[in-house]
Amino acid sequence: MNGRILIVDDVATNRIVYRARLAAACYEPMLAATGAECLTMARSERPDLILLDLNLPDISGTDVLRELRATPQTRDIRVIVLTAAQDSQSRLAAFSAGADDVVAKPASEPMLLARVRNLLRGMADAEYATATRLPEIGFAEPATGFEGPATIGLIASRAEDAQRWRQDLQGQSRDRVVTLSRSEALAELKPGALKNVPDVFIIHDAVSGSGGLRLLSELKSHGSTRHSAVCLVGRLQPDDTSAIAFDLGADDVVDPDISGRELALRVHSMLRRKRQGDRQRASVHDNLRLAMIDPLTGLHNRRYAMPGLARIAAEAKREGSAFAVMIVDLDKFKLVNDCFGHSAGDQVLVQVANRLTTNLRLTDLLARIGGEEFLAVLPRTPLPEARQVAERLCEAIEEIPIRLPSGQMLTVTVSIGVAVSNPNTTELETVDALVEQADLALLESKTSGRNQVTFRQSAA
Repeated sequence: MNGRILIVDDVATNRIVYRARLAAACYEPMLAATGAECLTMARSERPDLILLDLNLPDISGTDVLRELRATPQTRDIRVIVLTAAQDSQSRLAAFSAGADDVVAKPASEPMLLARVRNLLRGMADAEYATATRLPEIGFAEPATGFEGPATIGLIASRAEDAQRWRQDLQGQSRDRVVTLSRSEALAELKPGALKNVPDVFIIHDAVSGSGGLRLLSELKSHGSTRHSAVCLVGRLQPDDTSAIAFDLGADDVVDPDISGRELALRVHSMLRRKRQGDRQRASVHDNLRLAMIDPLTGLHNRRYAMPGLARIAAEAKREGSAFAVMIVDLDKFKLVNDCFGHSAGDQVLVQVANRLTTNLRLTDLLARIGGEEFLAVLPRTPLPEARQVAERLCEAIEEIPIRLPSGQMLTVTVSIGVAVSNPNTTELETVDALVEQADLALLESKTSGRNQVTFRQSAA
């Protein structure tokens, strides 16, 4: 778990106490006595979490929060505000400025450590680590664009409680609030049941306690809802009950007497963290996809194709079936780039990729493995069928001229080398050997005049 925590407090005794507690829990504490020191260390040290006192000698804690949230390098750092003030206005100001939580002093050690663990949990996985390193190599995440209203699922035993909380939330935000029974919330966990998963679940007073904790655990353990934020509303005493809730995955725990304004601000804070996680997961998913996809043609690339070819070969070996390996190469492609420009060359590659895709089966593997070279692997395809497919591909490429960006029409051709595995052999036939055979067949197609197909039947 990441554990670099910046403690910001103007009272030395408080800093020492918090440092001792966090160090005993195997975190790495750092200390700052002023708001200016906090901002400087946040930018230079990039802590995982900040414990921020609101009463600082130079800059108010709320102004520090606003600056942290306005700075790209620090905007996603989790911040727990510590305050001795008992008035609701201080809490509202802190949440409005971007606090992830506000904890009253003196903070209960079990509850505070549970909250620290809870907030750091989402920061510690590999997805976050990958996303946060992108700015360091020049791929800063773009500023967040418009985000539509969220969906808030309110779960309460009594209809009057649900109605009151619904009115409070709708009066404070533009988010959509839906009321759910416990059984309805659990029914939505079934595969395919949820079409609009609530971004936030609020489990209200009458179903809190052990029942609320069980529901929390169930929501956090299912794939459809585990990324939704969950807030427990109830008199969870003693403090170790709140600690259990945080350790089970609750994103917030609040008292039933909380005002509608404060609840709306807390929901906003949970939504900010939830959407940050959604963006990071989407970013990682896109990066993984791009690692396997050729960005120009949208086909798979060599990194994906070779393991895919190995899987098809292994399956063919188990079945005792033949499969075909084709290497398709554009004829005289360099002349296209030299005479018409690289944009024309790109257009040719895209159109050829589209025609190859159209003339192959969904079960076939197609990849761009070089500049103008494509690999096609056809499972369960003996030599006669491979011959028909390869000749059809040649015809499909040559048949219709390709329109270039300039408006000119250009006829292009391809040469194809084909190797077909031998399903009757008892010897091990490597995919490298088949690719080599297809390469040699392609070379024969090129040297024999291009725009033709040459075949190799495996001798193994």
